[in-house]
Amino acid sequence: MSLITIIINILLPPLAVFLKHGLGVTFLISLLLTALGWLPGVIHAFYVNGK
Repeated sequence: MSLITIIINILLPPLAVFLKHGLGVTFLISLLLTALGWLPGVIHAFYVNGK
């Protein structure tokens, strides 16, 4: 994972997921988790983009 990806994962988790995986179920899950709380969105973005 590059430094830019890590920064985007922290600041805007749904954007990071969208840039790597596009518009789909993974993006919607990330958007929902970020709306529920910033930290769950960040954890999900790191998990998904770290695979």
